[in-house]
Amino acid sequence: MNTLDQVLETALQLSYEQQEMLIKILQNRHRDSIRAEIAADAQQTLADFRKGKFRQQSAEDVISTLRQSLDEPET
Repeated sequence: MNTLDQVLETALQLSYEQQEMLIKILQNRHRDSIRAEIAADAQQTLADFRKGKFRQQSAEDVISTLRQSLDEPET
């Protein structure tokens, strides 16, 4: 497996245009990975909700709980 230094050294040997293309490709793939992770988390959350693992709450209750958690010291 290549180290980051090896990958960077190889990338620097590319032409300017190829470096720009590489940057765009990496950004797009990174963005796609994040989207896939968010989608998987959302699917799991929906599945858990349908299984009854969460209780229904009003928006006001959720906001109140979130505000309280912001006031609590981090552990």
